[in-house]
Amino acid sequence: MSSNMRQRRFNKSSQSTSVAQRRGKRSQRDWRRRWRYFYLRFVRLRGSPEAIARGAAAGVFAGWFPLIATQMAAAILLAALIKGNKIVAAAATWVSNPLTSIPIYAFNFHVGRWLLRSQEQSFSGESISSWQGMMQMGTEFLVDLLVGCFVVGSLCSVGSYFLCLWFVRRVRDKRRY
Repeated sequence: MSSNMRQRRFNKSSQSTSVAQRRGKRSQRDWRRRWRYFYLRFVRLRGSPEAIARGAAAGVFAGWFPLIATQMAAAILLAALIKGNKIVAAAATWVSNPLTSIPIYAFNFHVGRWLLRSQEQSFSGESISSWQGMMQMGTEFLVDLLVGCFVVGSLCSVGSYFLCLWFVRRVRDKRRY
């Protein structure tokens, strides 16, 4: 085998590794660009830090309740009532998404059951897929779930208000310099 052919093989193998490396760097760069985009969108939100934090609190509160289809509407309505940022409220409802909803609602159900000292009742993911499913479980199940959602949602919304208020103030102060 001539040295010229060896050189070509070596170049091809080094090119394929560099392409893979470039793809890895490109995807990293894409993620950084996306995060930077959302960060800048967040920084450029209009409104006082308090209004943005109230919107986040409204969205987090609504996000802890069942039936994902109504969460954004409830969050926007609640944000309008407390003079919070409606865009942030809608975005904050995604604390519960299709991946996290079942664990969140199971936790809320157990909290509600513990607070109300209800009798043993099982929780299944299919039971919250629709109103009919919830009603078949009985009113005790629904009351346990809603009480748990209210308590956990209230605690999380208070925490998210102060966390978001701190974050918005910090980002805006940092941006001034």
